[in-house]
Amino acid sequence: MTTSSDERERIVRAAMAHVTEDRLREAAVGVISIPSPTGGEGSLARWLTDRLARAGVEARLQRIDDAQASSVGRLRGDGSGPDLMLYAPIDTLTTGDPELDLPWIGPELRQDMRAEAICDGPFVTGLGAGNPKGHAACVLVTGEALAAVRPSLSGDLLLAFGAGGMPTNAIDGFGRANTGHGVGCSFLLERGWQADYAVIAKPGDFVAHDEVGLCWFEIVVPGIHTYAGSRHRLPYANPNVTAAEVVIRLERWLAEYPARHRTATAAPQGVIGSIAGGWERMLAVTPAVCRIRLDLRIAPGVAPLTVKRELAAFVRELDPGLTVELVLAVPGTSTPPDDWVVRSTVRAWEQVSGRTHEPVPDNSGATDANILRARGIPTARVGMPKAAHTTTDFALGMNTVDVRAMRRLCELLVRVAVETTTRDRADIPV
Repeated sequence: MTTSSDERERIVRAAMAHVTEDRLREAAVGVISIPSPTGGEGSLARWLTDRLARAGVEARLQRIDDAQASSVGRLRGDGSGPDLMLYAPIDTLTTGDPELDLPWIGPELRQDMRAEAICDGPFVTGLGAGNPKGHAACVLVTGEALAAVRPSLSGDLLLAFGAGGMPTNAIDGFGRANTGHGVGCSFLLERGWQADYAVIAKPGDFVAHDEVGLCWFEIVVPGIHTYAGSRHRLPYANPNVTAAEVVIRLERWLAEYPARHRTATAAPQGVIGSIAGGWERMLAVTPAVCRIRLDLRIAPGVAPLTVKRELAAFVRELDPGLTVELVLAVPGTSTPPDDWVVRSTVRAWEQVSGRTHEPVPDNSGATDANILRARGIPTARVGMPKAAHTTTDFALGMNTVDVRAMRRLCELLVRVAVETTTRDRADIPV
């Protein structure tokens, strides 16, 4: 049975009475303080599962392997309404281990780069505090608040915390190769945790109905293996030197790439993330090959092979001897902007923000929303803004969350959940 608008508002107010800044701070400290690098989220997933169960949610630990797991929970409705999933990933981009993160993250492992929460007024700092753990804490506290109120639901409310959401392959020597790029989200959907709609909580103070995808490419630069003492006596073709020339030209191409692929909401970017050529232990010889690897974002609706051919054509102009391989692809996706979940999330955003929502252009971030949409679930993305003092420091922005912004996001999630799961499927406007 569809609930009246007055009753929905009563449920929202009752749930938000349980969402205090102190509870949000405690939840943020809890998730931050349990290390969860990609492939090693098992301990955090168990903690989330236990906490959901204590709140009265039907909770399940979804084991992927010995180290990796997701957590899912359900508040059941009577079956007459649509099911909604509130989703957040739980793995961190870096590990918090100096042996693995240094020197690439910087000259030292700052305090905010460690899985140790520090509270300073409204701010909580620690590895992944802003992305993704503060957002996961909001989904958790939202679920706990609605479990405490126990409203009569028509549809199920699912709470999902996915492993392997970061754009990374396995940490060297740690677990399976396929531990990132949405593996946890894909696995939970395969195992029956389906919904009619989904809202993913990820950074950004706006509602997104579409998202770029990502492709990883490897450009192979051939050369000749030889010895420093024989450089003047033998054929010499150092692929590291050739790669340096390719990288300079490629960087210019990447700077021009967004203009060719811009949409109303996306400006897909690309970066060269890795260059590997030769033995670090043996600098007296040249390698026979150097590998350049790059991440290239693709607009929704653009096929990975289309972009591969565009890149390959450019590379062939530089040197016909170079080869381009597509080594990973997650296509971009879109939910129609007039879909129920997008409109409902926009309405909630406007209620919480007190202003009219305007789409934000030039986005280039990819999330598990692509996995959800690709599996047929209409999905909206919404989140929190970065703390003002972190906007020019990428790591600090990832690792800081403001509990005041968390409470605002919780109210938004509560409103979407209540508006969707307290009405019959036939009453969902199309």
